[in-house]
Amino acid sequence: MQEYKLKYGCNPDQIPARIYMRNGGELPIEILNGRVGYINFLDAFNSWQLVRELKKALNLPAATSFKHVSPAGAALGLPLSDDERKLFFVDENLDINSSPLACAYARARGTDRMSSFGDWIALSDTCDKVTAEFIKHEVSDGIIAPDFTPEALEILKAKRKGNYSIVKIDPNYEPQTLETRELFGVCFEQNRSTEPVVKPEDFDKAVTAKKDFPENVKRDLILALITLKYTQSNSVCCTRNGQTLGVGAGQQSRLHCVQLACDKADLRILREHPKILNLKFNGTLARPERDNAINICITESEIISPKERRTFIENYSGVSLGSDAFFPFPDSIARAARSGVKYIAQPGGSIRDELVIKACDDKNIAMIMTGHRLFHH
Repeated sequence: MQEYKLKYGCNPDQIPARIYMRNGGELPIEILNGRVGYINFLDAFNSWQLVRELKKALNLPAATSFKHVSPAGAALGLPLSDDERKLFFVDENLDINSSPLACAYARARGTDRMSSFGDWIALSDTCDKVTAEFIKHEVSDGIIAPDFTPEALEILKAKRKGNYSIVKIDPNYEPQTLETRELFGVCFEQNRSTEPVVKPEDFDKAVTAKKDFPENVKRDLILALITLKYTQSNSVCCTRNGQTLGVGAGQQSRLHCVQLACDKADLRILREHPKILNLKFNGTLARPERDNAINICITESEIISPKERRTFIENYSGVSLGSDAFFPFPDSIARAARSGVKYIAQPGGSIRDELVIKACDDKNIAMIMTGHRLFHH
């Protein structure tokens, strides 16, 4: 397939629209089902790069949930505990731990379930039946993966009254080194960013008094930084236990990035509070309605007192935070600390780096400076 005609572009008035290869070659994809849209493809190609890079960097199955060209969540294929099964709405009859890929998507979707409503899914590995069974119950627009088992494909094709968008991508496809795009009739050209987001030796060069980075923390910081690499800037990402807790995307100030990521992380953390985890729902209540009810219970009700909220979040320590650019002021560190952040990776390079380091030391936070900015637009 050399080109794929789209119904319209970003909006219905933007026609005609298509995707194609500048060199006249074949597209590296196969449409297996549905009618894939312009924004769908923006999500598909960005999200595929994210999970592909995570798999390459950490050698674990990876999944992401994308909305409007930024990840609502991303995660690795680590087993789920009984509480996590409940947290992510895993059907009790589904043997989800038999599929690391299904675990990865359940975790990714579980970062910010409200934002993931109607998401685009990317999987690093062949979609299996267990993963498809979990996806079947979620409201989603489409999926991209290197392949699908026959059972998984049959399940997914039944979604959205048979109109679910399913894209198979060639896992061996490598784009040209030079990227080009056009905006307002003007062409832009740049080299693709292929440098690793962080080098192994960076973890031995902590700039703070606290210098220890356990292996699981290194993994979580790599997850945060790769997620940021494909998130609309400015952006900050909180992670823990192989999954994102909150992504703050597309903010004009660094502090607002941190506030958004940490506010989302707080909501995600509080979903694990026993009073929330053990809420009883009417059996007819759909998953999105349950998600809305849970958020209302956390943010607007008195089910959890303010003191209980603070204590629960403070005790949920060990959160890692990545930033796609430097912190211009230490205020971001103070906000991050209130969400249990104990490890930070950022490029560094601010004239106030020393003040930021001191703020980390005051909060007993370990921080590295990678020297590698990760802006994405």
